[in-house]
Amino acid sequence: MTTTLTTPAPVPTKRSRTMLITAVLCLTGTAVALLQTVVVPLIPEFPAIFGVSADDSSWLITITLLTAAVGTPIIARLADMFGKRRMMVVALVAMIAGSLVAAIGQNFTAVVIGRGLQGLSIALVPVGISILRDELPKARVAAATSLMSATLGIGSALALPLSGFIDVHMGWQGIFWLPAAVGVVMLVAVLLVVPESEVRTPGRFDFVGAILLTIGLSTLLLGITKGGAWGWSSEPLLLTFLVTIVVFALWVPYELRVGSPLVDLRTSARRPVLLTNIASILVGFAMYANMLLTTQQLQMPLASGYGFAMTVFAAGIAMVPAGLAMVFFSPLSALITNRLGAKTTLITGSLIMVVAYVARVYLTGSVVLIIVGATLVSIGTAIAYAAMPMLIMRSVPITETASANGLNSLLRSIGTSTSSAVVAALLTAMIIGGGGAGADLPSLGAFQAAYWIAALAALGAVLVALYIPRQPESSTTALPQRQAPASDGEHSDSEIVVSGIIIGEMARSDKSGAETLWERPIRQAVVSLLSTAGQPVDWSRASNEGRFALVLPQPGRYLVVTSADGWTPHSEVVQFDDATSAHQIRLCKRLTISGSLARGGSPLDAGLVTLTKPTGEFVSSAFSSADGRFELPLPSTGRYILTAMDPTGETVQARQVAVIGASATIDLDLTPADAEMAAL
Repeated sequence: MTTTLTTPAPVPTKRSRTMLITAVLCLTGTAVALLQTVVVPLIPEFPAIFGVSADDSSWLITITLLTAAVGTPIIARLADMFGKRRMMVVALVAMIAGSLVAAIGQNFTAVVIGRGLQGLSIALVPVGISILRDELPKARVAAATSLMSATLGIGSALALPLSGFIDVHMGWQGIFWLPAAVGVVMLVAVLLVVPESEVRTPGRFDFVGAILLTIGLSTLLLGITKGGAWGWSSEPLLLTFLVTIVVFALWVPYELRVGSPLVDLRTSARRPVLLTNIASILVGFAMYANMLLTTQQLQMPLASGYGFAMTVFAAGIAMVPAGLAMVFFSPLSALITNRLGAKTTLITGSLIMVVAYVARVYLTGSVVLIIVGATLVSIGTAIAYAAMPMLIMRSVPITETASANGLNSLLRSIGTSTSSAVVAALLTAMIIGGGGAGADLPSLGAFQAAYWIAALAALGAVLVALYIPRQPESSTTALPQRQAPASDGEHSDSEIVVSGIIIGEMARSDKSGAETLWERPIRQAVVSLLSTAGQPVDWSRASNEGRFALVLPQPGRYLVVTSADGWTPHSEVVQFDDATSAHQIRLCKRLTISGSLARGGSPLDAGLVTLTKPTGEFVSSAFSSADGRFELPLPSTGRYILTAMDPTGETVQARQVAVIGASATIDLDLTPADAEMAAL
């Protein structure tokens, strides 16, 4: 009898699974980034193809910018709420549908609609970054995030030569057929490789906030992108910006009041997040100037005195080194982040961009020098872009990483749109005069001025980044500490999500002295989760219904610290054994203004105490008990007028008090000699 031994098929290791997820997400990011610039080289040809004006053909770029800006924060928020992979699938379907509509439509309207649908897929990049945070071991997040962030620049750079190649061999329809095919492949890969994250944000989708943001962003970007064509002082442009201001004036206070906002402005206003987002606008501005100016400078005719008369395809090929540089230097950004922190990475990348742009002002004498300058800018861009998601993710709740990165991507898009408008204005205003072959061509000074402005934008990013708080040495990032063997840093897939509610309760007395138990959910309370060794794990801001969610790296004992305006902070050590949606935190002690009322040294029963603002608004009131005690909820920080009145209304006394966020005790004696008469 012969026994045959068979070797079982190898089971993919966690390391190979990590690499596969990273590869799929990065390829997806590169594919959607191609869509942003793949039509740019063909814009001059579309008026003849479709029989439209040059201004109309520019809508093929404008519509993508608009839908990307509007769709990114909305899709990212939905990803946090309903599943990140699910929204990646939705975005890829939009990309495929848009590509097919544009390729099959054969008319300008269909191509514009298709380009609009394609723009929605840009949200794949911030959503993909948040998936990397959820699925990868902590030690590998920085490197994967660096590469994913760089896909925006990589795809944009590679799209330029690819566009010319496709146009020559497949016609203009090819630039839409190819994304449709790639989209199908990426859709299958995402469904097979990328797992669905269990990290979710509870709450309802903010439809009103989404509508207002859509209107505000659409008018803002429409004004920026069309300002040159309409005229920067024209009535349509001024009306567009006026609508933007009015809509955002309505949107901001609404987002501060709604329980589950589309954009958490309170978190966005935190110093690390706010400064990172400001730097993102500036870096986005500087990055896009490199893409726009390099190919145009190379295509300028020899008659300009500085151009090289290169074809669209040749100029696109010249951008390939810049795109490849972003791939090769992404690991460097991860190395800097892991050793020195994301803040240093952002500063380093921005400084490289400053130096590169200053060099570009003078490196204009040959094609090689221009390519070197463009490549140096791309290196700085890759390093700077990689730092931004890490800075964002360490400062926001883990359940909101997709929406926070979506907002960051949106602001980068605003920076790129502004860059496009500024570059177009400079190249139009600074032209070579005097007639002849060089007439109506941008001067070399226009390109140099644009490089100087881009250098100043990158320098501004450096200055802003200097003020980003450096992370304490005791904590590496806000990302959860994963359970990991020392061998390879992999985790044990034991991450759990805990959600619950924060309730405030206290006993209240009415005028008769009867006590009732008062309790209600506490809105906008903040819950911080720390390990018992003092390391930060996650934090969450409660909705208006008091709901919160926290992500734990593994079951165990954690320190939970809760704070809310007007309440004494609460802390406890809790044993979390598994995912739960029933954890309840009770705040039982209000911060108060309390004290006693007396008359002639004797306790004053049923005396009225009121708190008003110096501007006259009523804040709260209470009656003193039989022992003369009173208690008022502590209002927000500021100055107030505390007034006391005896039961007969014959004597009153007022005092100005300053509230500094801590309970205060105030004793008042309403003797006629000391009181202010009501008649006054």
